[in-house]
Amino acid sequence: MRHLPRLDSLSQLKLPSACSSPSSQDNVNDTESAYQDDGASSSASLSSSILEYRAIHGRKFNSARYDSTYFTPNDDRQSENVDITHHYMTLLLEGKLYLAPIKPDIQKVLDIGTGNGNHPATPSDFADEFPSAEVIGTDLSPIQPQWVPPNLKFELDDATKSWTWPDNSVDFVHIRFLAGGIKDWTALFREAHRVLKPGGWLQSGEFDPRFLSDDGTMDNQAAAKTWNEVFTEGGIRIGSPFNVITDNLQEAAIKEAGFGAVEAGTYKTADKKLAEAGRYVSLALESDMEGYTLFFCTQVMGWSVEEHQVFLMSVRKMIRNYRSTHLYFQARYVWGQKPEA
Repeated sequence: MRHLPRLDSLSQLKLPSACSSPSSQDNVNDTESAYQDDGASSSASLSSSILEYRAIHGRKFNSARYDSTYFTPNDDRQSENVDITHHYMTLLLEGKLYLAPIKPDIQKVLDIGTGNGNHPATPSDFADEFPSAEVIGTDLSPIQPQWVPPNLKFELDDATKSWTWPDNSVDFVHIRFLAGGIKDWTALFREAHRVLKPGGWLQSGEFDPRFLSDDGTMDNQAAAKTWNEVFTEGGIRIGSPFNVITDNLQEAAIKEAGFGAVEAGTYKTADKKLAEAGRYVSLALESDMEGYTLFFCTQVMGWSVEEHQVFLMSVRKMIRNYRSTHLYFQARYVWGQKPEA
């Protein structure tokens, strides 16, 4: 896991610049060695089709091989941004790897949607904390680190398909930041329920990308309203709406999937006790708001590239005016246990 420095002001860190997408064939052999092939329905070996990423206006997205269409890029620029995002989530969780009360003798962990592997519940951190456990991180894109603990492996996997792992074989399933890519949350959590051992735990963490404000300072901000409309309408149009937190879908779907002992926690990025987290949220927005909105604006909403760039300029102006516009985002973690019998 990359450790970011303490941030007292945005000026302390240089924002990553835009970069061109690398060739899909770069370092194929090195990447292939880090992946396992289960030869089953949702996992896949590393083939040329997986590396044939979708290119959208100079940014790289997951392979068209998958039915699933995730809205953020998987290129280096977005990966750097994800590191920032993961760092402020670490601050929100006060450094905890997980919230579910898992046992110290767990034998197998799944991290679904592992991304670049650098986050508060990164498979590498799990593998270090539980050296006797087998830890598996899955994602649609092969963008994870090559140097990992011996008890960790990565698999290319589409979480919306039937999972390849046997029934009652896993102690802990960790899922995070899949909003915008999931059409049926109950089906997702049922797969987790199936592969978990009796007594095993599921934890789901999601983030709502739409701006919120408690004091009315967002009311006259057209940029904030347009930003929220992009995610609200864009999610609806692709069939994966961002109402996971607002409609309490995590908790409802986890219970419907058969879990008990369900608990939840909601976090605001504007928590006064966690001001540093808020600064990193602003940095994440500044560094790659293009990556979070490019797919929706140009491919779903039908905007031109020029219209998208003008929109981003208005959002940057708004978030830099933080003294008079008090915005925040919301994250929610829900965890539940598969019944013992």
